Amino acid sequence: MPNLRSTRRIFFAVLLALALRPAGIGADSAAQGDNGPPAPEHLTADQDHQRIMDLLHITSLRRGADGDPKSPNSANYDESKAGPFTKLPDPLILKSGKPVQRARDWWERRRPEIVEDFDREIYGRTPANTPKVTWEVASTTREMNGDVPVITKKLVGHVDNSSYSLISVNIDLTLTTPANAAGPVPVIMELSFSPEFLADFAKRFPAVAAQMATVKGPTWQQQLLAKGWGYAVIIPTSFQADKGDGLERGIIGLVNKGQPRKLDDWGTLRAWAWGASRALDYFETEKSVDARRVGIEGHSRYGKTALVTMAYDPRFAIAYISSSGAGGAELYRRNFGEPIGNLAGAGEYHWFAGNFLKYDGPLTPNDLPVDAHELIALCAPRPVFIGGGATQGDGWADAKGTFLAAVGAGPVYKLLGAKDLGTSGFPAIETPLIDGDLGFRQHSEGHTPAPNWPTFLTFASRHIDRHVVETR
Repeated sequence: MPNLRSTRRIFFAVLLALALRPAGIGADSAAQGDNGPPAPEHLTADQDHQRIMDLLHITSLRRGADGDPKSPNSANYDESKAGPFTKLPDPLILKSGKPVQRARDWWERRRPEIVEDFDREIYGRTPANTPKVTWEVASTTREMNGDVPVITKKLVGHVDNSSYSLISVNIDLTLTTPANAAGPVPVIMELSFSPEFLADFAKRFPAVAAQMATVKGPTWQQQLLAKGWGYAVIIPTSFQADKGDGLERGIIGLVNKGQPRKLDDWGTLRAWAWGASRALDYFETEKSVDARRVGIEGHSRYGKTALVTMAYDPRFAIAYISSSGAGGAELYRRNFGEPIGNLAGAGEYHWFAGNFLKYDGPLTPNDLPVDAHELIALCAPRPVFIGGGATQGDGWADAKGTFLAAVGAGPVYKLLGAKDLGTSGFPAIETPLIDGDLGFRQHSEGHTPAPNWPTFLTFASRHIDRHVVETR
């Protein structure tokens, strides 16, 4: 049970939050009278973070790493200090201790065990019943992208809020396809930062923003059009804010009717993945799109999201996971770049289930029942390409840690008749590994997906014509 001091702290925090509630929300609540639904709660990220710690009976967390290399708490970039870590959980050993030797046992027994661990301990559970999304074509424009005529549709996904009318949620999506296509085309969908986020990020981190914005040659969209494919862009923050004090709004708040999360409720990574799946629902109705050949791509926090999306939705045909780092394709048990202390802190905890904080409190990453290699394994046998930058400029995302996770997923790919990376030795920088169903490349530039797009498209071209579905 929480001690008296923490109980008082939460009590006064809630009183303060109620006192500071925007007038409009309070007025809406009052207007509805005693029989109306309660207005959404509002806790700051610090208050909600503390609430979760109290529910878990945690008094303190281990400090995260600083980005400043001169800080005594700076992140580790010394490979000799990256381990050792305990042996990774074996994706092909059942919790009973018996080995998985047949594909059927993977689908029916081992895979559900791994999904349950990720649901309960890391990413949280997507609600069994989520609201229906109705798609509206807001505009259709014929235009040129480079020298290719295209048709661009701006779409709005209206999320049904009849169960709780005090919260409205819409999904922003843009779809572009070649105007002269003879039929439905493959589409790669990017989980993208909003223009507002990018503008703010550029002010705060101009060097990193410049790396991300630098484009040599055709843009990724133009590279796709050159192959006769289309592209889509979805804005995850349009339907779930990227902050702890937004959890009582957006799709998470709508499903919870404005109340705080339970310890195993979904975090924003799962919520963003939910939105990506709803976009795929729309593509299945769109005549210009071959919905059997839709891929997902994301960078940094959206690289995490793209991997989560691919793992949980078997309809996506292929994925490009860029610089996803901790919480994505990087092994939690490895001490390099961003540690779990950052993920569990008040700035990023909302990406995960509340239960995840335990592993930065009394427990450690070695106590996790799963690791990132098993998240990649959940994508099998569908093709996944993992990319990252050089340590100097992208060490926070730990390219080697993501490579090792891909190696760890290899046995599952092989069990299901697919090809692994083909090696367990970390390749030289800018050496592509794309002959199998798992792909990897570390480029020599900073925190940006751009240098790996051509390699991903070479990889994708070998797979996109044969959509692989989860069969038993």
